[in-house]
Order: sequence, then structure tokens, then C-alpha cells
Amino acid sequence: MPSSRPVALVTGAARRLGAAIARRLHADGHDLALHYRTSAAEMQALAAELETQRAGSVLTLQADLAEFDRLPELVAQTVGRYGRLDALVNNASTFQPTTLGDTTPAQWDALFASNARAPFFLAQAAAPHLKATRGAIVNLTDIYADRPLRGHAVYCMAKAALVMATKSLALELAPDVRVNAIAPGAILWAEHDDADAKQKAMLARTPLARTGTPQEIAEAVRWLLREATYTTGQVLRLDGGRLLEG
Repeated sequence: MPSSRPVALVTGAARRLGAAIARRLHADGHDLALHYRTSAAEMQALAAELETQRAGSVLTLQADLAEFDRLPELVAQTVGRYGRLDALVNNASTFQPTTLGDTTPAQWDALFASNARAPFFLAQAAAPHLKATRGAIVNLTDIYADRPLRGHAVYCMAKAALVMATKSLALELAPDVRVNAIAPGAILWAEHDDADAKQKAMLARTPLARTGTPQEIAEAVRWLLREATYTTGQVLRLDGGRLLEG
């Protein structure tokens, strides 16, 4: 029998922003299909935590999103388990510098695979199920889709492609499925980034003078999925006002 609760598929859900999104949607009453690639221990811990709160509410799915065949499989496994799909959250992302003059096709492929190609083809596979439930998609993009980050041209290009995918899919899937995006600013520093002076300079350019929190991103995802019923094709900037002054 189909689940009586809404069902969300979240990619890159084992830790950081993805784990915060999973916890918030679970607290909001969703059953979850949680994707991860390599963070098996973190995913097992998160699933155990959520299952303790509500048994039978979490399905974990391991996949490399660069492997095309795994994308429709993730959707099929989710619907096979729960009998429905109400939400797709494309959170998984690859972030690495690409120095002009040294960028390789492998770097291009890796950055576009997780940041642009996988979200599009997951949406394509999910579309019939989301139409049946009048569901929604939220894509996690970046403020650098609008303003380039020096030394990260390919990442910025991939996120810009995701912004256009958001708008195009909103048009293609209307009126049954809403598609929106969130563009975070400074929420979590890149792992292994200990450039304290650089971080302070970034916050000095942020009107709210602080980093955001994963919980603030997660709440925005929940709002776009559940309450923003007349909103589609939009990119919600959660950057503390950082881009206001250019």
C-alpha cells in the first residue's frame, strides 16, 4: 500500500546540508529516501537516528550520480518502497577548483555530473510520480551561479546550468509540479578550508554579518516543498544579503 505520508527523495543526504534537510523533512512528517555516495557511516547513523523516531520511515540508497543508469533506479527504488513520491531535493554537489589553463575534461565531467546532469535526469525520472501527487522539486544551487568565483569557472557554470534547469523544468512540468531552487551564501565553509582571513573578509561583505545555518536552509526547503504553493521557477537567495552590494 502507498505510504499515507508524503515521501521525499534527497540526494547527498548523509551529512552537512543534506542531513539537515533530511532531519527537517522527517520532522515535518515525510518518509525519506536518502541518497549517499561514499559517506556510509554517516548515513547509517542518520538513518538509525530517524528510524528511532519513526520506524519504517527511511530508505537509504547508495549511488554514484555520475553513473547515468543509477538515476532512474533511485526513483524506482523510492516508489517501489513507498508507493509514491511527493518531493525531490537535488542537494548532492561536487565542489572543486578548476584553474584556467589546467582544467581537465575529467574535472568538467565530475562537476557537471553532480551539479547539473543528475538533477535534470532525476527530475525527468521523477516527473510522472510527482505529477500524480502534485509534488515539487527543490534544487540546491549557489550564489556563484550568478556571480563567478575566481578559480572555479566550471563549478559556477554547472550551477548556472542548474538554475536554468530549474526555470525550464518549472515551465515544462506546470501546472502539476512546482520546481524551485535555493542559492545559499556562506552556510558551511568548504571542508579543509582554514583561510580565516578570507572568511572574515567574506562576512564583512555580508549585511547580516554572520554565516547562515544548515537549519535555515532546511527550513527554506521545507517551505518551498510544502507551503510555497504559488511559487515556481524561482531561485531563493539565502546569502545574508551578500550580493546586495555586488
